[in-house]
Amino acid sequence: MKSECDDIQPEIQNIKYLCCLIFVSYHVNTNYMRIIIAGAGEVGSHLARMLSREKHEIVIVDSDSDRLKKLAETNDLLTLQGDVKSHQILMEAGIDKASLFISVTPWDDTNIVSAIMAKKLGAKRTVVRIGDNEPLKRENRDIFSGLGIDAFVYPERIAAREVASIHHQSGIFMLVDFAGGKLSLLSLKIEKNASIVDKTVSETSDNYRSEYCTVGILRNGETIIPKEDTRYKSDDIVFMVTNYTGVRNILRHARNTQESIARVMILGGSHIGQLIAGELGKNFDVKIFEADRDAAYRLSNAINNAMVINGDGSNVELLLEEGLRTTDTFIAVTSDSETNILACLMAKNEGAKRTIAEIENINYINLAERLGIDTVINKKLIAASHIYRYTLAGNITNIKYLATTEAEALEFEALPGSKIIEKPLCEMVFPKDATIGGYVRNNVGCVASGNTWIQSGDSVVVFALPSAIEEICRFFV
Repeated sequence: MKSECDDIQPEIQNIKYLCCLIFVSYHVNTNYMRIIIAGAGEVGSHLARMLSREKHEIVIVDSDSDRLKKLAETNDLLTLQGDVKSHQILMEAGIDKASLFISVTPWDDTNIVSAIMAKKLGAKRTVVRIGDNEPLKRENRDIFSGLGIDAFVYPERIAAREVASIHHQSGIFMLVDFAGGKLSLLSLKIEKNASIVDKTVSETSDNYRSEYCTVGILRNGETIIPKEDTRYKSDDIVFMVTNYTGVRNILRHARNTQESIARVMILGGSHIGQLIAGELGKNFDVKIFEADRDAAYRLSNAINNAMVINGDGSNVELLLEEGLRTTDTFIAVTSDSETNILACLMAKNEGAKRTIAEIENINYINLAERLGIDTVINKKLIAASHIYRYTLAGNITNIKYLATTEAEALEFEALPGSKIIEKPLCEMVFPKDATIGGYVRNNVGCVASGNTWIQSGDSVVVFALPSAIEEICRFFV
């Protein structure tokens, strides 16, 4: 069936999956780049591993010789021990020839100062990871921009907003907006008695082809790019591209009932916990638990729309006393991944409808999904995916790493003369591990179908496994 939009005339699971993304920048932009990373902690090391497999020169600077030695042993990059704020060290790193300077040490002041120095010494672009909202305030943006900082990445705030966006639609485990919200990629779990179980993708989409497109299915740890005859199974995690009108029908097909969300519990008064409480407290009844008395007091002064409870959130009796069994969403964001996983499993066992865990140990992400935790937050992956886009050039406008699957969601701009605009999608031979889910034309989000003919200037959302990224890029250059 041809959608109305088609008649309109002519934007770590396992680290190895993220590394596959580097093929994108190689085929889109073959220009040599020197990239300097300040900080060899978890985020810096993660980025270094990703980018060192590219055709660029990567230099990573840190004061810890042991960290640098481990990175150098297994990755093709240069290391330099020293203070990232040192003029001499930056010059030794070749800052005057750097296309990109990325500062991701644990200290905001160090990141900001080093980026300012890097820009003054010749770096073409600077990106800084921060753990505080101060630099992003309106009155400060122009100041930092004038000092030479091109972009800030604030993983905690990004995560908090993603959690908040999920809660606007009950039953959705992940929601990622593209093209300014004109299209969204969402994921949800298929319930045992849902109407689409054992039906094919074609059978369930015939009447709603203009509203949503199934682009991926995670089944038993394997990501499937579905075909028309692929059948849905209970407990599948399904990824769909949709516009706003498609969400209701997606939930109706995939879930037996639509659960309302009213009560939220948050374990851990960390920075990310505070931000999530602030976001969700606008619309829901939120309780946040913090064991440290002084931290709980500061938290209560910082949050006006949530109840702060000074107590050990891992104490089951306390949680039950505070209404765990009637809680709709339980969110664990302590500094310990194991605690968060166990707390979510306990909450699920006691009746919480949805669980969200911050899991910074990438090796635990798949385990968490198999154990039934609904949504995973990983700040390293959030930071890496947002910083990584600054290494890409050309027509890739957005890229999103999906924690529970090896697939990536990419947003391209269709350029004049590119292969993607030559004929309708049904006449093109795409790699089997990639699919186009939707596009935005004339500011309208449209779900893709076989009859869709992409036009120059369209924003196009692609869902792809790492094996297909290299090939799919060739359609957009």
